[in-house]
Amino acid sequence: MIANNIFKAIGDFFTDVLFAPYHSIRAMDNWWAQNTISWVFIIIVFMAFLYWLGEIRKYKKAGNE
Repeated sequence: MIANNIFKAIGDFFTDVLFAPYHSIRAMDNWWAQNTISWVFIIIVFMAFLYWLGEIRKYKKAGNE
């Protein structure tokens, strides 16, 4: 019973808290605003990926693993 409550709490946290911005984006009437927000998220993730690749390259040149 307690494990069920833990998983239910995790599910409620994701659906009610973390996905709340996506529900508000979905409710918008403006198509351009929805896609602009999505592209901003994509650009942020792409920049984080490039930073991560730069760090990997730096450690590879230094010989650390």
